[in-house]
Amino acid sequence: MPEIVITEFMDEGAVALLKARHDTLYDPQLVDRFDDLKRHAGEAKALIVRNRTQVRGELLEAAPRLSCVGRLGVGLDNIDVEACAARGIEVYPATGANDLAVAEYVLACAMMLLRGAYHATDAMIAGEWPRQKLIGGELAGRTMGLVGFGAIAREVGWRAQALGMQVVAYDPHVDAMHPAWQLARNVSLDGLLEIADAVSLHVPLTDATRHMIGAPQLAAMKPGAVLVNAARGGVVDEQALAAALRAGRPAGAALDVFETEPLTADAGATFAGIPNLILTPHIAGVTAESNVRVSHLIAEKVLAHLGRTP
Repeated sequence: MPEIVITEFMDEGAVALLKARHDTLYDPQLVDRFDDLKRHAGEAKALIVRNRTQVRGELLEAAPRLSCVGRLGVGLDNIDVEACAARGIEVYPATGANDLAVAEYVLACAMMLLRGAYHATDAMIAGEWPRQKLIGGELAGRTMGLVGFGAIAREVGWRAQALGMQVVAYDPHVDAMHPAWQLARNVSLDGLLEIADAVSLHVPLTDATRHMIGAPQLAAMKPGAVLVNAARGGVVDEQALAAALRAGRPAGAALDVFETEPLTADAGATFAGIPNLILTPHIAGVTAESNVRVSHLIAEKVLAHLGRTP
């Protein structure tokens, strides 16, 4: 039985590093075969996952030898961190390794949504020339609003500022004297929604943040503003967002994360036919470059951990 089990995709070079030192099972589809996953986890000392593998309950019960979990990403809502701690299992996220990828995704979506000029391919092929319909706006001179002001949000802020945007942020957990506030103006959530032309979410999913962007907050957004959620599904009330988008406020949205992943048929139908909407399958933090960084960082952390434990 393998000492290391990898349940989702990982850079092959990082997998090779693990295989050179330990008996390693790499099966990117193992996440979809729970009985097989439990069986292989039974003798594993290390488990390496992305966001879909639920490291909790039955899986932890099936893995008595498990001593560490490597998370190919930064969100930990798919891992029962308290249960792991109680069992002496270390959890290693890939902190910082995909910040740039997420920041570029946020700004790319904001540009596309505010410009509104990237949905004309079929019309162009059909011989239309819809110039007047596609006159959008620029980022320069507008305001980027960051809900949550951690490391990734700051990467977005620096790049937004370089593009000529003003930056405001809301985060009650960042001390008012923290030097990061030199980058952004510290405002309330209501104040942010009132003035931001692009709102980007950067908070974990907790009881306090679940549906923190619902119908009242969407209605409070500045006319013409757009919303980007590359944080966690559940932070946005999807039903409320779909209704608000159909009503034209916000003017557009990009979602990379969802309450249920992959989307169910009902969730897909919720968003069907909405213009100026970008949906992507939880890939904001995944680029060719960030995958290498994330994978190698976690491989190094797992190898170091196993080197310290019997």
